[in-house]
Amino acid sequence: MSKQKKEDKYLRSARLVLEHIAEVADVAFCVELWDGCIVPLGRSADPHFCICIRDPGVLGCLLRRPNLETLLLLYATGGITYRGGDLITFYEKALKLDHPTDGITSKKLRRRLNRTLILRGGLPLFLASREKPQVCCWQGDEVGRKPEKRDEKAFIQFHYDLSNEFYQLFLDPEMQYSCAYFTDWNNTLEQAQQDKMEMICRKLRLQPGDRFLDIGCGWGGLLCHAARKYKVRGHGVTLSEKQYEFAREKVKRLGLEDQVKIELRDYRELDGEYDKIASIGMYEHVGIPNYPAYFGKMRDLLRDRGIFLNHGITKPAHRSKREFKRISPGRRIILKYVFPGSDLDHIGHTVEVMEAHGFEIHDVESWREHYGLTTRMWCQRLEAEKEKGVKLVGEERFKMWLAYLAGVSFSFYDGSLGIFQTVATKRDGKPASRMPPTRADLYRDWPGEEKQ
Repeated sequence: MSKQKKEDKYLRSARLVLEHIAEVADVAFCVELWDGCIVPLGRSADPHFCICIRDPGVLGCLLRRPNLETLLLLYATGGITYRGGDLITFYEKALKLDHPTDGITSKKLRRRLNRTLILRGGLPLFLASREKPQVCCWQGDEVGRKPEKRDEKAFIQFHYDLSNEFYQLFLDPEMQYSCAYFTDWNNTLEQAQQDKMEMICRKLRLQPGDRFLDIGCGWGGLLCHAARKYKVRGHGVTLSEKQYEFAREKVKRLGLEDQVKIELRDYRELDGEYDKIASIGMYEHVGIPNYPAYFGKMRDLLRDRGIFLNHGITKPAHRSKREFKRISPGRRIILKYVFPGSDLDHIGHTVEVMEAHGFEIHDVESWREHYGLTTRMWCQRLEAEKEKGVKLVGEERFKMWLAYLAGVSFSFYDGSLGIFQTVATKRDGKPASRMPPTRADLYRDWPGEEKQ
């Protein structure tokens, strides 16, 4: 068969398969094939928004292994691109977020597709060869639920030690890599991260002279905020060398060396006693089987009636434990390519373990929608800095991160991910916790608000 006839056969096959998918999916964008031909994927598809297929082998890969990992690897390695909008826009159009009742899941799509038609019509594409895409990933047990298989420092460094410059591309100036707090949905990311740090300090009821421990302190933003505004004596620990270097330099630059100490250290090695402890976006790294040891250590480090704030991502509970423990395809991709060793609990179990290890729970607050907006902003800011990002981490890893942030944002949007701040005190057998009677103090005289 001549090269031209083979090419024509690939194109006919591609159009047949895509037109059938369009009948079922009906989304508002198009597919542009390698010859420039545009195939609408829905009745209202906008030709300005296109997913671009580089060669027949791309569709061959997707037909042979029709799963999310194949799609993302092809995107990361350049087999699939897009034009007409940013990645968030394409997620919205694919998931039909402007018409959520019309949305179609991957399971529904697979059920509705005529497999016989795709097999026969797509046969030439099944045979189209393409080199298997390869992207930097965690080598080993990325789940790490068993303590003996967890290398905490290696897990942390894989995710956080890309470079400080990479994170600066999309984080706020305080380098807050955790959920922002929006007192108004129109606030900037910078304002929302300042408000997040302020709300944490208020929930901890920080006072001058408090011994304040930040477990997994990141780049030191919260500790510096607390030291400057609340005059605490801060102590932060991290396992990321890049974060450690940055945080120490920040403390020195702000003249806080007499108030704040940063250590490259595992929290399990700590001793002493603290008045207040914060764990912000760290307990996802712990692993559910290790929660008893983790919360036990927090209790041991806290003085009687001291306040502990645990802030972390969760997923919804299921009717069966077996179903809850099942790792979804999207989650497995995150573990393998972005966030090895992370583990997500449901809030009910977290509270249960906390109570079993000597804590009284005072406040549990969901910030799910706040994190959906935070991660959306991160994704858009990172995409706007594509040229710099690619130079720092390479195109493949940059694209995996972009897809990760977009996917996580929509997981918060649809409720498949959650996030909670849980405020607790160490029970000491005494009847009074000494906590305020209401939450009114958390919102009184909020910075930037006009007094009535």
